[in-house]
Amino acid sequence: MQHEAIDFEHYDLLQDEACAQRIIEAKKMLGKRAVVLAHHYQRADVYRHADLTGDSLKLSFLAAQTDADYLVFCGVHFMAEVADILSSPQQVAILPDMSAGCSMADMASLSNVERAWHDLADVLDPDEKITPVPYINSAADLIVFCGEHGGIVCTSSNAGKVLRWSFKQREKVLFFPDQHLGRWSGHQLGIPLDEMAVWNFDEPLGGLTPEQIKKAKILLWKGHCSVHQMFQPHHIIRFRNQHPDGIVISHPECSFEVCKASDFVGSTEYIIRTIAEAPNNTRWLVGTELNLVSRITEEFKPQGKIIQFMSPMVCMCSTMARIDPQHLAWTLENLVNGNVVNQIKVPENEAKLAKLSLDRMLKIS
Repeated sequence: MQHEAIDFEHYDLLQDEACAQRIIEAKKMLGKRAVVLAHHYQRADVYRHADLTGDSLKLSFLAAQTDADYLVFCGVHFMAEVADILSSPQQVAILPDMSAGCSMADMASLSNVERAWHDLADVLDPDEKITPVPYINSAADLIVFCGEHGGIVCTSSNAGKVLRWSFKQREKVLFFPDQHLGRWSGHQLGIPLDEMAVWNFDEPLGGLTPEQIKKAKILLWKGHCSVHQMFQPHHIIRFRNQHPDGIVISHPECSFEVCKASDFVGSTEYIIRTIAEAPNNTRWLVGTELNLVSRITEEFKPQGKIIQFMSPMVCMCSTMARIDPQHLAWTLENLVNGNVVNQIKVPENEAKLAKLSLDRMLKIS
């Protein structure tokens, strides 16, 4: 039976532990009709309630496979959009707080990418020469653009595979919005740095000459992750001076210099797996988001593994953290009452185009 939707103001002042109990009760009442998905960067007091966890690629698979009626996504906006695109028509994707966005995704708007495509046409035929490759950390309309232009989506887990596929289609790649993931992935394929040019969307022709565009194998969008940009090479130097036997592992959204100075580079799933499989009593410096690092610090402590956060500054995904226990309790209790709040719905015609590029990614992953 459907009741009137509950306003969030009734939850705003609730204590976290009270919210936790209400979340547990609501999940019991909903049973298998609702599944809570959480990204590794999610805050601990929300992550504890997740049914499914992972990085962007893993969550993409999980969203496509679950048969729950409601997909409650404790991540950021683009993740819920991907869940909606990949799920069946009768499933409902929900984001507990609509303000949970991604600053990196905001650095590449559809209008700027369309203008870049138009500007590139002054130098070459982009539909003939360039494969657009948006990082999954992009708005749905950019994934639609990608589908329209024969492109493919990537994640930090599969960017190398995606680039290899892309170069089989066309000779160049436009990689957006994170220049660092694109640069490191290109470097891993042996592409020289001078053949990876940065496209500055604020400048005519991306701030490049026609010759630079023709030379480039990868055009890197001038975007970055606000968390991973905080990690610096001197953090690694200090760690190695203090702990010569220590091991450094970083996420590929870090700068090229940080990645090159690291012993291992990979996605959040890769970071967790690598440390899990390492010998006991090893010491690690980890360059990725604080919530994940804090979680694995405790998880691997019984194995004598010492895990240290790379930066002395707090580096959290502050936009993802907007999904708090209050918003999750509000979302679930509304579902119990038969009300859907904060549904994420990509228009059907756009979803079909976006799914083309997502399916290409899933096929080779």
